[in-house]
Amino acid sequence: MQAVLTIDARHAEAPNFSETSLTELTQALLLLLCAVMMGYIRYRYRVLRAISLLMGAFFAMSLIRENDLWLDTYVFDGAWECLVALVALPSLVVTIRTRHDFVDEFAQVSNSLGFGLFAGGFLTTYVFSRLYGRSELWQALMGDHYLRVVKDAAEEITELTGYSLLLFASIELLLMGKALYQARSASNQRSQVPVGASETTAPAATVPSPCSAGSAR
Repeated sequence: MQAVLTIDARHAEAPNFSETSLTELTQALLLLLCAVMMGYIRYRYRVLRAISLLMGAFFAMSLIRENDLWLDTYVFDGAWECLVALVALPSLVVTIRTRHDFVDEFAQVSNSLGFGLFAGGFLTTYVFSRLYGRSELWQALMGDHYLRVVKDAAEEITELTGYSLLLFASIELLLMGKALYQARSASNQRSQVPVGASETTAPAATVPSPCSAGSAR
């Protein structure tokens, strides 16, 4: 917030909360980090694969939506919508095919701190900030002194708060995925050790040695 005050609010010419502002760039960076962490859970730890796929697709679509102006300007008008569809449709198809795994993983994750932070970040960014950033609200508050930059600042900073919660949620889910991966690896090791030990010790316990047989004779 100090950086927002120094760079965006105290801009050399005027307050700036446009697409090139620190606030907007930080939002995009946080979404990118969230998407990368979901991919790491899915492909490195190979746990919570259905949940991480769906959440990673959600973060990727949000990142694309945050950069809609650049895509419409430098690619073509409506490019961000096409990219969102290309991310959403395959993810939904895979999630539907693995819906039983998704239900089991959701039951496992739903009571975790990471999911609680995700829910808080989602509601803050995609519900509250939209209501809080309505032009009608700020026009009613400021009347004839309405300034759009005030409305933009309120909405974008609220979104930044929600994205921060989503980042913390992703970190918590990453730690949860790491713990599940380590527990699974330890369980696999414990299940393999007794089998090998029994194979090596069983013959020694049942077959008499030649020396003992000769002494008995």
